[in-house]
Amino acid sequence: MPPTTPHDIPPVLGLLPDTIVAKYLGHAIQSGQETPPQVALRKGATLLSATEARRHTAPLRQLLEEAMRRFQDQRTAADAWLAPRLHATLRLTRAEAADGRLWNYLALLVAPDYVLWRHRGTETTATSRFSGAHYTQAFSRLWWAAELFRDGADYRPVETACRVQDVLNTTLRLDVIDHRPTALAIVRILDRLIASHTSHLGDHVNALSSAVNTAGSTLVYDVLAPDGGGEGEAVLDWIAEAQDAPAVPFERLPDGPDDGRVNTQSVDTLVALFDKLLAEAPRRQRPTRRPMDPGVIPQQAMEAQRNGL
Repeated sequence: MPPTTPHDIPPVLGLLPDTIVAKYLGHAIQSGQETPPQVALRKGATLLSATEARRHTAPLRQLLEEAMRRFQDQRTAADAWLAPRLHATLRLTRAEAADGRLWNYLALLVAPDYVLWRHRGTETTATSRFSGAHYTQAFSRLWWAAELFRDGADYRPVETACRVQDVLNTTLRLDVIDHRPTALAIVRILDRLIASHTSHLGDHVNALSSAVNTAGSTLVYDVLAPDGGGEGEAVLDWIAEAQDAPAVPFERLPDGPDDGRVNTQSVDTLVALFDKLLAEAPRRQRPTRRPMDPGVIPQQAMEAQRNGL
């Protein structure tokens, strides 16, 4: 069963500095033995404006509780469902999303139970899942995945990207993924690999990511595949609409900011290039193994449990 709400939820989002997190986040909280000290954390936080609907925490709690209910037996599958809906609920600019204090507040004061549920390994949850880089923090990584892999208002590429943990764990770290045609070209190749039931899919994703990143140091993707970029005014309009927007739908994808679709020709150009890079990229060499005793847990599974993947 999903964990129950461990504390009174603050009604409004805020900003919680890293120094405060470092002071109070310890093993007892990371292992779920204790809940974060609400009074002390709230004293160290700065509240955001309660007049903005997008700052209210109730829709976020409803969303996260639904994710825990739906995916209680398959935690990693929650990422693909949650990422676009988290993005459409929070409605942030990139500058706002780059402020780690917001994600600290969400993880420690609004939804520490979700962080534990999603990322706790056999004993504890990594500190970086509460407060860390944008590609490891429990909520930041989902927001940025949705932002970088969406095609304008269309979140379908986000679902594909988040179906494979190696995209979140590896591809999301790359600087080149900020180039929209690059992101969608990777998703298109991933779609094809999934459709063909490619084995060891993560090995292919990691090989492709490494090859794309290496080639990007000598090739300029935005010259090979121009992208007009998103329309800033459209994003601001979408954010303003949050004031009267209904809660995101659970049974269908929400609509993202309508800031323009990615140029299809640019994506086609990069898909052709990335296909060649993937064909030539070295992949992990897996030793031939004897049939495993069904009572033995594979090493990869043990590592995933420890890391809370």
